[in-house]
Amino acid sequence: MNEQFDLTGKIAIVTGCDTGLGQGMAVGLAKAGCDIAAVNIVEPAETKALIEGLGRKFLDIRANLMKMDDIPDIVSKTVAEYGRIDILVNNAGIIRREDAIEFSEKNWDDVMNINIKSLFFLSQAVAKQFVAQGEGGNIVNIASMLSFQGGIRVPSYTASKSAVMGVTKLLANEWAKHNINVNALAPGYMATNNTEALRADAARSAEILGRIPADRWGLPEDLAGPVVFLCSPASSYVNGYTIAVDGGWLAR
Repeated sequence: MNEQFDLTGKIAIVTGCDTGLGQGMAVGLAKAGCDIAAVNIVEPAETKALIEGLGRKFLDIRANLMKMDDIPDIVSKTVAEYGRIDILVNNAGIIRREDAIEFSEKNWDDVMNINIKSLFFLSQAVAKQFVAQGEGGNIVNIASMLSFQGGIRVPSYTASKSAVMGVTKLLANEWAKHNINVNALAPGYMATNNTEALRADAARSAEILGRIPADRWGLPEDLAGPVVFLCSPASSYVNGYTIAVDGGWLAR
């Protein structure tokens, strides 16, 4: 059974992995045997040290996923370094909080550009590489609880994460014939930079924890097992699905 989860020799692109959930998933994939191409706008020094400490290779790619210009370089640099791509984890994303009645066009466009537009076009570019290689591949998109729910004060985030779940299904439908599996993970309320304001608000934090059966905020390492599963032979017949990793939030 261990062989079903073994990713030795696989090459994984992980976006937004300098901290938080992306770091947790990149480290998880490295523990399973992947070499990592890390796509960030800042230096991912801590993630690099963690992954190289596991004896895996680490490629530092700087890119601004607010725009599409850098996407071809992400693919070409990864292939130049490693010779191939096997896995893409679309984790990079941002959130902007503002009442819907006052929400600005900039806050809308910034979030949509990185959370769904760049996700789609990077997936497209990597899928073309998968097809050229002729051996299929795995794409894991990072959705959210707000792929299922509306939330408050985050209209563009809710729209983008709802779109992530939808486009995951679309890509799975189109690319299954190429042996490309496209799935998503929907993290619950996790202890990351995006939720720092919520966790600092004692009343709101208590309200959130009161609904989570696990009675705790999620941690980046909580996504390591699920992402390895979705990138491994163990999930070869799982396609187009969004798995909630939420401590039971949606079950409540």
